[in-house]
Amino acid sequence: MSYELQALMGTLELLTVAAAEVPAARVVPLAQGLALIPLTSAVLSALQGDAAVPKPAGGAGFGWHSDGFELRIAAWSKAGPIACVEAEYFGGSGTQRAAVWSDGRVVLGPLTSGDSEPSPAEGTPISRALRCLGGRVEPGRVDEFDSVGLGTHRSTAGWATG
Repeated sequence: MSYELQALMGTLELLTVAAAEVPAARVVPLAQGLALIPLTSAVLSALQGDAAVPKPAGGAGFGWHSDGFELRIAAWSKAGPIACVEAEYFGGSGTQRAAVWSDGRVVLGPLTSGDSEPSPAEGTPISRALRCLGGRVEPGRVDEFDSVGLGTHRSTAGWATG
């Protein structure tokens, strides 16, 4: 079974305001007052911005976006922390990556974990990003990822149409 996610995450209030700038964006509520915007091709295209704009110093360096992407996320983060996350798993093997912006700059990451690395004691990249957004582990749940409901859909497309 596979799992694939590319998304922005933040509070429901912050992402609702941010999504108003991107007609293709769909805000999906999660538990604990958080939400995500699935990074579909239409949303990514709208967020790419001017490719000639340089990335901000100390940026997160996600490989699938153009130079204008981080500037847009950095601008939104002046109103509150916002995370960019990605995960890809198949048959239990895979990778996670996350970065968090706040006050216009990267404050966490980029963090990456993969199959060949032991799970860090402080948690996976996405769980650590969720903590920066106010996420917490609820009783009976494995981690922040599980607690906010990120297992609800198995793909970015599933979140977008869900």
